[in-house]
Amino acid sequence: MKNTLPRALFEKASQRRGKEALQHKVNGQYTGITWDTLEDQIRHFSRGLIGLGIQPGDRVAIMAPNSPEWVYADFGAMACGALSVPVYHTEGIDTILYILRDSGSRVLFLYSLLMAEELAERLEQVPELEQVILLDATLDHPRFKTLDAFLDESEKTPEDLLEKRLQTGRPDEVATIVYTSGTTGPPKGVLLTHENFLSNIEACRKRFDIGETDICLSFLPLSHVFERMAGYYLMLMQGTVIAYAEGIDSVPANLVEVRPTVAISVPRLYEKMFARVMERVLSGSWLSKQLFFGALNSGKKLIQKELSGETAGPVLRGGVALARKVVFSKIRQRLGGRLRFFVSGGAPLTINVAEFFLAAGIPIYEGYGLTETAPVIACNCPEALRLGTVGKPLEGLDIRLADDGEILVKGPNVFKGYWNKEQETKDAFVDGWFKTGDIGRIDAEGFLAITDRKKDLIVTAGGENVAPQILEGLFKTDKYISNAMIYGDGKPYLTALLVPNFESLEKYAKFKKIDFLTACDLVNHPRVLNLIRRRIDHLQEDLTAFQRVKRFTLLSRDFSKEEDEITPTLKIKRKVVSKHFNNVLEGMYIATDKGVHDAGFCIIENLTEAERD
Repeated sequence: MKNTLPRALFEKASQRRGKEALQHKVNGQYTGITWDTLEDQIRHFSRGLIGLGIQPGDRVAIMAPNSPEWVYADFGAMACGALSVPVYHTEGIDTILYILRDSGSRVLFLYSLLMAEELAERLEQVPELEQVILLDATLDHPRFKTLDAFLDESEKTPEDLLEKRLQTGRPDEVATIVYTSGTTGPPKGVLLTHENFLSNIEACRKRFDIGETDICLSFLPLSHVFERMAGYYLMLMQGTVIAYAEGIDSVPANLVEVRPTVAISVPRLYEKMFARVMERVLSGSWLSKQLFFGALNSGKKLIQKELSGETAGPVLRGGVALARKVVFSKIRQRLGGRLRFFVSGGAPLTINVAEFFLAAGIPIYEGYGLTETAPVIACNCPEALRLGTVGKPLEGLDIRLADDGEILVKGPNVFKGYWNKEQETKDAFVDGWFKTGDIGRIDAEGFLAITDRKKDLIVTAGGENVAPQILEGLFKTDKYISNAMIYGDGKPYLTALLVPNFESLEKYAKFKKIDFLTACDLVNHPRVLNLIRRRIDHLQEDLTAFQRVKRFTLLSRDFSKEEDEITPTLKIKRKVVSKHFNNVLEGMYIATDKGVHDAGFCIIENLTEAERD
């Protein structure tokens, strides 16, 4: 009998009795949870759901930060035949209501008391929702139940009833509905089966030597399918200990406390780390800068030789080993001192960021996938690494490129369809191949490179195709630029909305004795605009003319989740941002070459739509 996710996990638990599975913060200290406790808690959650009347095929939603309880709820739902429905714990009330309604979830595991209070006032909008289990709160309401009360009642459900559900589950059954982040419209529910995940786990475990001596720090939301498979299911199936960060802002401190050997993230984290390191270096003494950049150049020479198959001489190898020990050791210590490698996914990783970390002896293995492919399609790994690509496709997958360069995929990890969206499901395939919506190329050795999202591709008035994400990633490597959005579809040239790194910019302003009181003052100051222009020109000097940003506007705040401008995974919603800043964007094309070009824009918070226009 082929496995399901819960059966595979319980088999692993039987092999790991008494050993540590998870770590989480308790009273300020990381505390371990054994495999015995992990299995016991999952069974309690599952029996509790059966006691609430949950039947195979029913939906159980989870809205909570990364924690052991998230795991118990997820596997507890799947063990009794239900479908788990993860929701980002930072989402607003309208999104959670939409997902609850669309999925028809009967039970919700909820962490936030504030969200519980908002939900209690609008329960009439989700009549299918019968019970809310509060993981860390209490609310006096008949449809809300504390976790302790839920677990106490689970004792009334016979263990053999759960066992029967567990054993009758099939690998081709849907395990979960994962809602897409909705960059181009309302979120769609992606139906992923047990086999989808297990096949992806099996293919990924062949690429990476991860095992029982490793520890992974988990901080990407478990609602993100990348973290869910790679940082959760894969780690547990390999016997790797998972330690949960207290929150995204606590990651630097938690890295030092946990001392992980592996961590998984989106490129934004690595970009911020890179910018922080470069800022410290450039503000240091002349000697420290010489040592750092000398070490970095040597490291780059070594990796260029290694990646091209050449043998580096003993002098170069010895020099890089010394540099990593002396110059780059502080970086390694800030990461806990034991990190073997990072894994990156969810968005393109800028090549100079990858080069920097690899030169420092901390490789970042970039991969590629989608929610619909559970999620990994391709990835770099220690045995096959090529910078600027997302690696070779996983074993067992078929990949081909359509005439327009779109990546098409077939394989056991490809989803079953979209929940209650028959037409969208049909439209997602062509002759049995899943259409990824990404444009790519495959080199002679089989490495896949992503050039852009098909829907994001900018076609200028001159007919030139430009991949905005690549240029945005390049800009974000500058220490004075925190975020960027490129614009110019159908336009004569490219423009950009740029968000400064205000911490770095304020230091620059104080050093140059530039008077300012607010962020608005900074982004409108001529000397600041000149600084950013010089740095933009430097970053673009190797690009062709049509790839270059001709004009930009500095914004006084970052793109905001509250304004619905970014997704929970920090991807820019281009249509929303373009609408919010339409006058600013179009204004950069109205100005003549002799008039206004680079400018700042002061954003007044909480503008109505009419006021924006």
